[in-house]
Amino acid sequence: MTELRGVGVGRGVAHGPVVRMAEPLPAPENSPSDLDPEAERARVREAVSTVAAELQQRADAAGGSSQEVLEAQAMIAEDPSLQEEVDARIDQGAGAEWAVHDAFAGFRATLEAVGGYLGERAADLDDIAQRVLAHLRGVDAPGIPDPGHPFVLVARDLAPADTALLDLEQVLALITTDGGPTSHTAILAREKGIVALVGAASAGELSTGQVVIVDAAAGTVTTDPSAEQIERARQRAADRDAARSAPPTAGALADGTPIALLANLGKPADAADAVAEGAEGVGLFRTEFLFLSSAQAPTIAEQRTAYTELLTAFPAQKVVVRMLDAGADKPLAFLNDAHEENPALGLRGLRSLRASEDILREQLTALAEADAATAADLWVMAPMVTTVEETAYFTGLAREYGLKTAGVMVEVPASALLADRVLAHADFASIGTNDLTQYTMAADRLLGSVAGFQDPWHPAVLRLVGEVGTAGARAEKPVGICGEAAADPLLAVVLVGLGATSLSMAPAALADIRLALTERTLDETRRLAEIALAADDAAGARSAVAEAAASLPSHQKETTS
Repeated sequence: MTELRGVGVGRGVAHGPVVRMAEPLPAPENSPSDLDPEAERARVREAVSTVAAELQQRADAAGGSSQEVLEAQAMIAEDPSLQEEVDARIDQGAGAEWAVHDAFAGFRATLEAVGGYLGERAADLDDIAQRVLAHLRGVDAPGIPDPGHPFVLVARDLAPADTALLDLEQVLALITTDGGPTSHTAILAREKGIVALVGAASAGELSTGQVVIVDAAAGTVTTDPSAEQIERARQRAADRDAARSAPPTAGALADGTPIALLANLGKPADAADAVAEGAEGVGLFRTEFLFLSSAQAPTIAEQRTAYTELLTAFPAQKVVVRMLDAGADKPLAFLNDAHEENPALGLRGLRSLRASEDILREQLTALAEADAATAADLWVMAPMVTTVEETAYFTGLAREYGLKTAGVMVEVPASALLADRVLAHADFASIGTNDLTQYTMAADRLLGSVAGFQDPWHPAVLRLVGEVGTAGARAEKPVGICGEAAADPLLAVVLVGLGATSLSMAPAALADIRLALTERTLDETRRLAEIALAADDAAGARSAVAEAAASLPSHQKETTS
């Protein structure tokens, strides 16, 4: 028996035989084509069109964050500039397969050099290229294996198209050698409630058929476990399932301290899942879905219809709507499509809305009208707020439209360090841990080469969260967390200890976080937060808190993780 370590996603535990993901298709040889260039170009166009259609079908079936990722892949597949690169190689005598392979590789290198959102999309090109090559060869694209029995899937990493449609009746758990806690694989696994361990570099040693226990809470993979260990894992899984199937209750610590558990949603249709999982409202509603698929801004009437649908699903509950967060990875032709060398530090969030104030005012108008027509408790917040002046500008504008609760997202160190002054104007603060980590660590959240820095457990990030939490307590104003960090059960406890009064996450993560909170008192969360802050790095903070938490008395007879 050996134990491998990685970063766990959620609190689940599962066991079963390993099945390894198939290796990618081999690269084609650069040999002259027997067909004329026009025929080769037609083959490529047909293959690309088929792959894009398949990706779109998967997107429509997946929904949620998976849909957004897959739709982006479908768009990349049919990128005209990529097609031009393929055509150029065919015109020089290359066959369709080599032209696709070489053009995609060149395009990948270009995107990696650009960095940012485009740099992260470079990794998606590998999956698209494999699918196009498979179609050209008339073979199945590498994907999720189907051994005919439940299994633990081991892979270097998973393409979004594969993660989105995993058969949860067959895939007991997922282990990847690459990736981190904010990778697409981790985000989608968390959203779907998959027991997963990412970044387990040693998992490459696992062989198909080998029995393992995957413990996401502990961040471990136990190989060749004993019958007793398997039985303990089975019992923990059963206990966890029982706890998750129990009627949901309001979020609270063991001593009764209320911690609101809210849902992150991307469109009104997602509300049903949140309600079913016992969400106490919405902590982050992303309004981009209305804008990203349009060549022009949606009308006030179109927006009002969508917002009304959302608010109607949460009568008398808090619904926090984020104003359009465009720019960086979400450029819009009608708002901010000008080229920027470093868009993550450019005209994005409230900055871009302020430059096109008519769009901001139309959004506030639609929200005010939807608010008047429904019984939800509507809160609005501005994204990417950096200064006190920006805070005063947005909250003043929101109140001009009769919106009674206006706040800001804290995503950059500047607003975290001046949180006391920001909260003098804002009614609440919501911390976006994904971007806060990016800007604190100077590590693009979507760039794989610096993924190791993109960890919200880092004490520098946690110290900034603590600054906002302390300012909120002094001002007696709410401080929420709406980044991926809120869905990490151990980190969620630390965030509460730093002053968070609510946690918002993908609906599938709510049950685990609800259970994690019931195991700790407020004093214990503060003690664990101090331990995290005392560490020198993210890994040290995570391990120190895990060790300290294990030694604390349990306030639950529940032994699940």
